[in-house]
Amino acid sequence: MSVPGSKSETNRALVLAALASGPSTITGGLAARDTALMRDALRALGVRITETAAHWRVDPPAQFTPGATIDCGLAGTVMRFVPPVAALADGPVTFDADEQAYARPMDVILTALETLGATVDAGARTLPFTITGHPALPGGVVMLDASSSSQFVSALLLAGARYAAGVDIRHDGKPIPSQPHIDMTVAMLRDRGVAVYDSEPNRWVVSPGPIAPRDVQIEPDLSNTAPFLAAAAITGGSVTIPHWPTRTHQPGDQLRDILQRFGAQVVLDKHGLTVHGRDELHAVDLDLHEASELTPVVAALAALADGTSHIRGVGHIRGHETDRLAALEAELEGLGAHVSQTHDGLTIHPRLLGGNLWRTYADHRMAQAGALLGLVVDEVELDDIGCTRKTMPEFADRWLTMIEDSERFSEAGTATDGRAETAAEAPQ
Repeated sequence: MSVPGSKSETNRALVLAALASGPSTITGGLAARDTALMRDALRALGVRITETAAHWRVDPPAQFTPGATIDCGLAGTVMRFVPPVAALADGPVTFDADEQAYARPMDVILTALETLGATVDAGARTLPFTITGHPALPGGVVMLDASSSSQFVSALLLAGARYAAGVDIRHDGKPIPSQPHIDMTVAMLRDRGVAVYDSEPNRWVVSPGPIAPRDVQIEPDLSNTAPFLAAAAITGGSVTIPHWPTRTHQPGDQLRDILQRFGAQVVLDKHGLTVHGRDELHAVDLDLHEASELTPVVAALAALADGTSHIRGVGHIRGHETDRLAALEAELEGLGAHVSQTHDGLTIHPRLLGGNLWRTYADHRMAQAGALLGLVVDEVELDDIGCTRKTMPEFADRWLTMIEDSERFSEAGTATDGRAETAAEAPQ
């Protein structure tokens, strides 16, 4: 099964291309709702993006255009990454979103931008809000607590080189989740010639200066492989994802270790990453602090395991597209599992599962988890598969193709076995 490009890498590449000193091209970029919202947001600021079958060409403007209203949808990368760019426009830029996004944490980035020299009109410090900045935004030192989302740090890192004094980000709070996403941001900045100092814990310093244009190839989205690889683990089957990178900053790469701990066989070779399912799934005790987007699929696997599992380090996902801990507790309980929330995760006691409506809460990861359980639990019905458009518009088609290919493979194997038996019984 092939999967489209990484959302995290695509949206970072788009922002950096918009801030660069010349045109860039992006090949293999993800075409999904979150990245469409990002492209539209940058276009509203005056960025020219030309899309062809081969790649996207991004031409940055001489100066960002004020006066637009930007739709963030439910995309965390748009609502966090674009405001620091909009603060470089010479006038106000307004941000709005799906109503469900109004509950997502935004105060950290808004307060940081005020510290760095922008004016923010935000009412309740959530979406919607308006930012008024300046092409020569001062920048400088900013203290923040990014324990609810690594995106707050990445957002300031991406635009910091364009601020007059750069940016000196200092985190003060509990450990930041999804550290690999910050590492990805830093690596992409350095690849474009930006000087980033990150040798001191909880501090990132970006020097002011130009951001070089780059032509980039986007990696496959490893987090979006989770339901497909997990499908092999729960059915005793085999799934291969081609072009799996040997080195990556994507948190989804942790699937290799996670699925092995559940008991699956995992092989990375020239063909890609292959997962072979075995007879049963083992209970796990996992800290997903750095790969929290995998939590719904991991919770679905845990509900099918041979004992009680614990998922830790993911308290911050209560503020994601939905309260994912509450949603997983409710929906897994609805199928018959016994699930309890802890302060930073879930405890899952497997029981015999039965069919029920699986509510997705407009959350693509919840939909993926429900589809996975539907492979082995009769009569699971998802209320909204369309929400997977957020990061994989063709998810349903790819899911059905995987099942149909598996059935054809099984039938072909049965037919071959039958011919072998007939040949063995025939007189010589």
